[in-house]
Amino acid sequence: MRGILGAVCLTVCLLAHAAAAGGEGAGDRVEVTVAGERLEAEIAATPGDRRRGLMGRSRLAADRGMLFVWPEADHRAFWMKNTPLPLSIAFLGDGGRVLNIERMAPLREDIHYRSRGPARLALEANQGWFEERGIERGDRIRLRIPADLLPWREDALVMGRP
Repeated sequence: MRGILGAVCLTVCLLAHAAAAGGEGAGDRVEVTVAGERLEAEIAATPGDRRRGLMGRSRLAADRGMLFVWPEADHRAFWMKNTPLPLSIAFLGDGGRVLNIERMAPLREDIHYRSRGPARLALEANQGWFEERGIERGDRIRLRIPADLLPWREDALVMGRP
């Protein structure tokens, strides 16, 4: 009986891990609008969530992304370690303007994609998402992140008029 119970527990754990690694995350999401284009983004606001990012994901729906949030603006750098998805990233300044957009190659640890100024947010989407919609440097983001989704003490983070 113990052997069967152990096997069932192991199977459930492996299936849950496989589902989490390959598909959409279950994290909190917000709607982000950039230059009139909408994207539903998971929030990565804790150090652990920001470190993990989209690592291990094999797919990302066309209208989904990940929004990295920090309590203050600073120069940021990303890499694609353990990330098999080709992604694009938009670095966003404290005022919600796009600083720069980079196309990121999957599974590359040797290349670092950097913000061209202090960034408070970074938005990852499928590679080409920004380019296909004509989004470029200087465009403004609109969003509202409720205070209960931010791990630091701050009122809701609002940029633009969502």
